Amino acid sequence: MDLTAYRALWRTPGVFALLTSATFARLPVIASLVPLSFLAKDAAGNFGWAGVVAGAYSVGMAVGGPIWTRVADRRGGRGIVIAVGVAWGVVMAVLGLMPADWYRVMPVLSGLAGAFVAPVTAIMRAAWPRIVQGSRLRAVYALDATAAEVLFAIGPMAGALVVSFASPRAGVLGAAVAAAITIWWFGLLQTPGVPHDESKGARLTAPQLLWHRHRLPMIVSFAFCVTAFASVSLGIVAFADAHGNRLIAGVLETVWAVGSLAGGVLVGALPARRSSYVWRRAVLVSAGMLLCVFATWSPVSLGIALFLSGLALAPTVGALYERLGAMTPSSVKTEVFGWMGSAGMAGGAIGSAVAGLVVETFGVRYVWVMAAVLTLAAAISLLHIPPHQPTEAPVEAELLQEAV
Repeated sequence: MDLTAYRALWRTPGVFALLTSATFARLPVIASLVPLSFLAKDAAGNFGWAGVVAGAYSVGMAVGGPIWTRVADRRGGRGIVIAVGVAWGVVMAVLGLMPADWYRVMPVLSGLAGAFVAPVTAIMRAAWPRIVQGSRLRAVYALDATAAEVLFAIGPMAGALVVSFASPRAGVLGAAVAAAITIWWFGLLQTPGVPHDESKGARLTAPQLLWHRHRLPMIVSFAFCVTAFASVSLGIVAFADAHGNRLIAGVLETVWAVGSLAGGVLVGALPARRSSYVWRRAVLVSAGMLLCVFATWSPVSLGIALFLSGLALAPTVGALYERLGAMTPSSVKTEVFGWMGSAGMAGGAIGSAVAGLVVETFGVRYVWVMAAVLTLAAAISLLHIPPHQPTEAPVEAELLQEAV
């Protein structure tokens, strides 16, 4: 193991401030989903309405993400992330304070809140190539993917704790206040937008950005992966329910996240001495999902299989981030990560819905069959993506961007 890349990252000005602020800025948004769901359920009296509210939130995110990221590419991230983040906090505060008998307007407000989720993730991922290069860039994308796994492990749990010890309203209002502070901090660290060199042609339109032989397969592959991950999360819940102990779900989700955390840290520390193909990592994820199919006979066996499958998760997602960034011109880099996020949101919604049908029709273990097929499809989508070259210099990377 070579820790040189991590030591270099630690010495690079701005890296850990950006990563830390982005992590804290995303946490309230993720943590708010559990309190919001319980708030909708308490107001309407059933979880069906909570599903409607959550669905509206996802639709809002999918629509708003590409819009704000496109604006951020042109005007810089500082103003847009602060303005949109404050707007999200205001809408969430309204949701938290409104009377329970107004629950019929909750989907409208929830969709609006989703549309005002600040593009923190896309802005951060677009900023990395401007701050670090070479092995440090590979390591920071691995850390980024690992941080996302940690957020999705602790965020919902934090929201559930507030609901348990206080109330859903307290959870929604707390998230609104926390987001206003943390997103402001992240926004203050942002630099002006990347100017476009008009001598190289007009800035890419959305169809030109997406309809590309490398970028589109990577975005589709990411959507396949998120669809698989969402289906696994629901499968874990169904597995715990079948064993009569819902606490098992939290333990297994944590074990899966710890595996991903370990894999991300390990890959970031490995010396990059040869070309790295992202499709190979996706195949490992698929193999891990297939392993889980044969491990559903006990919580312990499934926990071991989830840990092993998680080892390849963050490295694969991190490699996708790195390759997509390398294949995108600097002037539209934030926008392409916004589209990637929207594809992930759509995949997550589909994965949860279809996984529920799979559980009811075939049984819990077949959720992992579905996830293995989806991640294999993700790997196939990536077969023609150029590999990461360990000797790729910053100048060569820029030439690659312009060539594609």
